[in-house]
Amino acid sequence: MSVKRYPFGCMPNGDPVYRYELRSGVLSVSVLTYGATIQSIVFDGKDVVLGYDDLEHYLRSTCCFGSTVGRVANRIGGASFELNGRTYPLAANNGNNHLHGGIVGFAYRLWDADILSDEDGVVFRLTSPDGEEGYPGKLSVSVTFTVDKGRLRIAYAAVSDADTLVNLTNHAYFNLEGHDGPAVLDTVLSIHADKITVSDEGLVPTGELLAVEGTPFDLREGKRLGDGIGAPHPLILSAGGYDHNYVLGTDRAWRHAATATAPISGITMECWTDMPGVQLYTANGLNETGCKGGAVQGKYRGFCLETQYWPDAPHHAHFPSIVLEAGDIYRSKTEYRFSKA
Repeated sequence: MSVKRYPFGCMPNGDPVYRYELRSGVLSVSVLTYGATIQSIVFDGKDVVLGYDDLEHYLRSTCCFGSTVGRVANRIGGASFELNGRTYPLAANNGNNHLHGGIVGFAYRLWDADILSDEDGVVFRLTSPDGEEGYPGKLSVSVTFTVDKGRLRIAYAAVSDADTLVNLTNHAYFNLEGHDGPAVLDTVLSIHADKITVSDEGLVPTGELLAVEGTPFDLREGKRLGDGIGAPHPLILSAGGYDHNYVLGTDRAWRHAATATAPISGITMECWTDMPGVQLYTANGLNETGCKGGAVQGKYRGFCLETQYWPDAPHHAHFPSIVLEAGDIYRSKTEYRFSKA
């Protein structure tokens, strides 16, 4: 494996941004210090994630192409939570709700980065001060990217000096036909989950779990994404496609969560994780200009598999907790494994 660093422009204040390229065999992954963002994943000569060619477009975008998302990924209903008897108000940046860490979440921050001593990966580091976006505690975060034998591994770690909430993920938009390929409607996706968390019209969980059997959410045996997106199910219609959390379990066991295959390229991607949920999002509201190669990326041009705790966990006692106690270490890992028929 090799790791190389390249300049990728400067922040408005003049701070430099770098792109780290990790290469192993037929897999090459580029990650930016802006947002700890996956800018490209090239497998067998094809770039299979959406994004931009320049920093300027990343700075203007709010769709989190490939970004590391936190302090809490996904939604917190009502933009507030209670912890240790105190109510913490958060930014309402998604209707009345809080989404992906707020207005200036981790996706919009400049991270420090270092190549690992054995040169088999890059670790990105960020400090979130006490009170940032309303969250308690000074939080120190690291995200380590490694590439080996067709596998991209992302390992997260965090520690806080006060009790807080943490739920980290990556927001890559995959298109296994290539970033310049057609909409992902013909991609076949399987997710190894028997249930989803039911959401209201604001896409915030109600607390109910829905068995997928007999619904468009049953992806256990694999389904063409377009078939599910076109189904007349009220939860599909309200989201405009898939934007739902799949229940992988309530524990932190290492598991095979999902498999996607593109029919034209023949590329298959497996998703493995130790998180209890994965949010499937089919880019229902995407409308981005100036993407790679000058492309316009619209609805259904990619899909996300965001491994994470279940959304709105602070408001549902039966959901796995996202509370990180002071001094404890948050850890999680996810792998995306690429192959070709």
